[in-house]
Amino acid sequence: MRRPLNAPPPPNGPRFNEFITSQKVRVIDEEGENLGVMYTREAIERAAEVGLDLVEVSPNADPPVAKFLDIGKFKYETQKKANLARKSQKTQEIKEIKMRPNIDDHDYDTKMKKVHDFIEEGDKVKVTLRFRGRELAHGQLGMQLLHRVQDQVAEIAKVEQHPRMEGRQMLMVLAPK
Repeated sequence: MRRPLNAPPPPNGPRFNEFITSQKVRVIDEEGENLGVMYTREAIERAAEVGLDLVEVSPNADPPVAKFLDIGKFKYETQKKANLARKSQKTQEIKEIKMRPNIDDHDYDTKMKKVHDFIEEGDKVKVTLRFRGRELAHGQLGMQLLHRVQDQVAEIAKVEQHPRMEGRQMLMVLAPK
């Protein structure tokens, strides 16, 4: 099976058989034995005798390393590995807790329980203090409340973004340690 000279290389995945561009390759057979460096044409013929493809597994080596493999099976298994790695990855979300500067103690405790839950799950927490009307004139109350939150979660979280004003609200971001 000869490819035309102007045929493009495979769009995704490793190069195989006629798509290998280097003159010589280091060849590893189907049992994992190193057959040494040989010309690419000769290696392709040897792989075809066994009923397999010559697949370039390490193209950046000098000379590139190629193995006798079934290309379809190889692509399937690498795709399976990539899917498994993506599935086991934990994405970190930013959860938001909204409070008011004159929050009652019980409400504060309830909000803090949620902050603890979010941090223990491995998520970041954005604490937002909303100011309304004349509360805006008492920014120090909001700052005291955020410092209280900070002190309460000091052993399980670190402050990623220190308290700052943004319009009518004060923000702080906590991240798990």
